[in-house]
Amino acid sequence: MTFQYDADILETFPNTAGAVIYAPRIHNEASSDDLKAAYQAEQHATIERIGDTALGDLPSLAAWRRTFSAFGVSPTKTRSAPESLLRRLTKKGDIPSINALVDIGNLVSIRYALPVAVFDTQAQTGTLMVRYANGDERYTELGSNEIKHPEQGEVIFADDTGLVFARRWCWRQSFQSAAKMTTSQALIVVESQHTSGKADVQKAQADLLNLLTSYVDGDLSHAVLDANNPQF
Repeated sequence: MTFQYDADILETFPNTAGAVIYAPRIHNEASSDDLKAAYQAEQHATIERIGDTALGDLPSLAAWRRTFSAFGVSPTKTRSAPESLLRRLTKKGDIPSINALVDIGNLVSIRYALPVAVFDTQAQTGTLMVRYANGDERYTELGSNEIKHPEQGEVIFADDTGLVFARRWCWRQSFQSAAKMTTSQALIVVESQHTSGKADVQKAQADLLNLLTSYVDGDLSHAVLDANNPQF
């Protein structure tokens, strides 16, 4: 497993911080009753904590809005993953359970208002790189087998073959990278762009490690990446 931020990305977005967890042998399953209860409790706590605050006023989400705008994507038409989650939660009052890995990722994402990507890495070839898209990479949406292509210049997660794991940085994952019941190896990445983000992703990583240890079997290795340490 190699995961890396491209130098051009870090030059343009020097506040980038990413906490990485790799689980090469993991057993995913439906969330246990205890995990579902913890997930529901976090959803209620998050709703109370946010209250009447506009999501765009949360520092972490505001930073992702600026980041999306910087690479040419409207942040109100294309919302970051944590903003989409929190928007659903605050409007509908509930985020449904999917499976243990996804629920753990979403629990931590809403707690810190940060993107938490849980990647199934079985389809990965070579290095998974956060970089600008050339436009000829391959992307397949969830629930589809149609191959699409990212827009040139948007930020993507892609491997050495041009297989896209996520588009528009932290907008949407691909069919191949989504965590399923059959996922046996996973890479989990929590990221930030705001000025105090590194400390926040470290806290989020600690919570993820505790939850993964409690609810999902597997060996875990981890690191925190930034402009001075761009590769795992």
